[in-house]
Amino acid sequence: MYPGQQQPGPYGQPGPYGGPGAYGQPGPYGGPGPYQPHPQPPQGPYPPQPQAPQPYPPQGHVPPPQAPQLRIGDARMRIDPNLTPDQRGLVLKIQQKSKTFAVGFVLGLPLTFGGVHYGLTEKPAGFAAAAAGLVLLAVGALAQTHLVALRRQLRLITPDAWRSPAAHLPGARKAATLAAYVNGVLVVLSLGAAGWLLVKGAGWGAYGNSFGFGALVLGASLPLGMGLAAASTIPQLLRVIPAGARVGRALYSVILALAAMMLGNGVKEAEPRAVVVGGTVSAVCLGAMALLGRAARRMRGEGL
Repeated sequence: MYPGQQQPGPYGQPGPYGGPGAYGQPGPYGGPGPYQPHPQPPQGPYPPQPQAPQPYPPQGHVPPPQAPQLRIGDARMRIDPNLTPDQRGLVLKIQQKSKTFAVGFVLGLPLTFGGVHYGLTEKPAGFAAAAAGLVLLAVGALAQTHLVALRRQLRLITPDAWRSPAAHLPGARKAATLAAYVNGVLVVLSLGAAGWLLVKGAGWGAYGNSFGFGALVLGASLPLGMGLAAASTIPQLLRVIPAGARVGRALYSVILALAAMMLGNGVKEAEPRAVVVGGTVSAVCLGAMALLGRAARRMRGEGL
């Protein structure tokens, strides 16, 4: 104790003479008391740096699902990401069954008809090829049966496969009637192309050659199938179902691709006939696709 110093209390309370307490109060010379902790300087020569955000996503974060991809040859085909999971699953199954149907159809038809022709005109060994072709056709027919069932399921959950809510409006009915006429033109063109191929095959000598006959039957069956598919859309369009217009556009796009190839070859080889025919068919297909697209929008009630 120094003279004049005030005595601290026992538990940090002011002493009997008003002096400071002993715990955490200023010392006799203005410094910290005997039990006051001294401030610690920051460790290290550099000031603390703020922490960077963690690169990992928070718990419970699920990345958005990506659209599945299918390998077709060396290319990839991406499915429409706007489809629902049920629609996407059915589309995958339909595409897988379509491959089986295409293989059975493309290989089975020429083997069957070419084999029968060879067996009748050359040797009985052709009937063995015809039997193999029948097996492939049976596989394709079974795949087609599954395709019909899968497409029926897909139509049940596809909005365009139902009668349009604007079917009572005159504009939608007129658009549906126009689309039915456009698809009717496609039916006539497809059946005419199939008949033209069968008639021209005689001049090409396809009926006297087993391989040519098989190829001719396969070639004629393609427009025949397209004509039957286009004919099946006409009852849908008369009931104002937009899906019929979409199918018609898809079929016209196939003819457009063939016509564009003919036009390109005609320009390359300087053949005026091929240029005229390819250009005319391409213009007709483009106009039909534009009309069908506009009709589909009107049947949905858009732009009325």
